Amino acid sequence: MTPQRNGKSIGLFEAISIGVGGMIGAGIFSILGVAGQTAGSGVWISFIIAGIIALLCTYSFARLGVTYPSAGGPVEFLVQGFGGGVLSGGLNLLLWVGYILALALYARAFGSYAATFFSSAPSPALVRVLGTGIIVFFTGVNFIGAKAVGRAELLIVVIKVSILLVFAASGLFFASRNVVAPSTWPSLPTIILGAGVVFLAYEGFGLITNAAEDMRSPAKTLPRALYISVTFTILVYVVVSLAVLGNLSVPAIVEAKDYALAAAAKPFLGSFGFRLITIAALFSTSSAINATLYGGANVCYTIARDGELPRFFERKIWGRGSEGLLITAGLVILFTNGFGLDGIAMMGSASFLIIYGAVNLAHLRLLDKTGARASIIWASTIGCIAFLGILVRHLITANPAALWTLASILAFCLVAEWVYRRFTRRTIAARQPAAGAGAGLDEGSQVRDSERGGE
Repeated sequence: MTPQRNGKSIGLFEAISIGVGGMIGAGIFSILGVAGQTAGSGVWISFIIAGIIALLCTYSFARLGVTYPSAGGPVEFLVQGFGGGVLSGGLNLLLWVGYILALALYARAFGSYAATFFSSAPSPALVRVLGTGIIVFFTGVNFIGAKAVGRAELLIVVIKVSILLVFAASGLFFASRNVVAPSTWPSLPTIILGAGVVFLAYEGFGLITNAAEDMRSPAKTLPRALYISVTFTILVYVVVSLAVLGNLSVPAIVEAKDYALAAAAKPFLGSFGFRLITIAALFSTSSAINATLYGGANVCYTIARDGELPRFFERKIWGRGSEGLLITAGLVILFTNGFGLDGIAMMGSASFLIIYGAVNLAHLRLLDKTGARASIIWASTIGCIAFLGILVRHLITANPAALWTLASILAFCLVAEWVYRRFTRRTIAARQPAAGAGAGLDEGSQVRDSERGGE
């Protein structure tokens, strides 16, 4: 269990920083080159389209998070919508696997960037050691408590976003003036495919709901933190991608896709710019690890508490953390050191799209409790399904092995849940909605909130 759960130590700025940290992490540094290869000069439009779908999901998560404030976030939402059966349990396991895959990606990215300070041609062993070290470090931070997570995340986010904004402002000043000219854009289907690829860069917003039980006023803090963090992230992604496009040709972006931002800084900032962006990458991957490890540990705690993993996952260590946090970190280290992460990154993104789509479907069964507008939830659901289809289509041609592995992971989660329940007969305990939770979020919910008794 993440400590200080009754301390209510997460405020608005800390909650925003957890969301921004989970989104503006390794994704913007590693995916921009891949997205540029897909969407070309229209990649900035792809970021906007993907951001719109993320905002639709944000509305759904805000409503559910206020109604069912829980350290498990999507775990609780799935149980409330689908009940405590094998489907909810299997999807919850898939969510945990998704966090592990995302953390492994961030750790490997951190190791790759950090290794450049030690050698111009760093060895894979050095990358693995540095990646393992950052996971161990932030596991210790998480043991200190939720307040330490929030404070550390706020500091890291301020530093990395400041560097990114300086890069974007300088890059746009020197950028080619025809960077946004419609004549340079690829076809609309190509841009939409790019949006499907870059959606994984927004998946971290769900981490805010994992902190709901630690928020001082979740009914106000949670929705504001979600909307502000996603909107701010869209703006950052757009200006950063425009700065890159304005200083590097699309072929150059593709050639330097693993470090496109650093390469884009060289034309106007030289070697200093390369190092500055490398430092930003270290802060970004660090904050993504910090925020995601916090959310992943909370998911593990909730799964254990509700009966979807063996009880030893929730036993406390030193009166502060849980074995679940250590097991999560251990599995991340295993993936970081033992697997290639290109395909795993795509599998992680697809896992989150499956989870977010399922959360929206679950929400459709809970509209009478959340007071949400059905049209927005339907739009969010369709968007997630469409983007998942786009990603699957991409994997069919680009990496069929990753697609088969993803299908195997999903099947394993469902089968493992069924077997575990058959032998233990444990069930999931769903909590009651928070009193008056939906009040004030929109005018359409006021009648429903009044009928439920309001606040």
